[in-house]
Amino acid sequence: MKALKVALAVFVLATAAYPQTVDLGMGSFSNESGPILMAVDAAMVNQAIGSPYAMFVLFVGVGDKKGSVSVAAKDIVMVYKGQEIHMPSLLDLRKSYGGGIRDLDFYARLGKEGLISSWVKFYDFPDSDNFFPPLALSSNLALTEGHMTAFRGFMTPLYFKNPGFVKGDKLTIKVRDVKNPAVSGECEVVLD
Repeated sequence: MKALKVALAVFVLATAAYPQTVDLGMGSFSNESGPILMAVDAAMVNQAIGSPYAMFVLFVGVGDKKGSVSVAAKDIVMVYKGQEIHMPSLLDLRKSYGGGIRDLDFYARLGKEGLISSWVKFYDFPDSDNFFPPLALSSNLALTEGHMTAFRGFMTPLYFKNPGFVKGDKLTIKVRDVKNPAVSGECEVVLD
């Protein structure tokens, strides 16, 4: 009986220590177990796995509807094979990669059915403001921080230099609050 209690305690601690990411299908993943709700759509990466830059689409919201969270572009990292990879600045991305408009246009045609089955369906995501707006006359200025409160979330494309992804790779996208770095969120992604 004592061994059963110890095993149960280890199981409870282990599940609390690791993120509760759910595979939503179609390249989408969600984690709503922490103070920052996250969903990551990797469908574009799955379609263009050999691209020099990988575009993920991030959806973030607050778990506590009475609070607010701000996420800075400079604080978002991808953990791949134990290495933290930061996003390039908008200027660096535009200097070395010209596929932003094509990526967003192609992403708009991909299915979003997986995302709709998560917490994302209850939130409003203004799609005009993000970290990497396309280089076009009608584009808004790029943001350096995304803000979320109550049922208003933040959606943005994320770009990372492709470290040599292959199908089946696992990675984690991590974010944290600008004012309180202890408030964070992460979402695991499996490329297929």
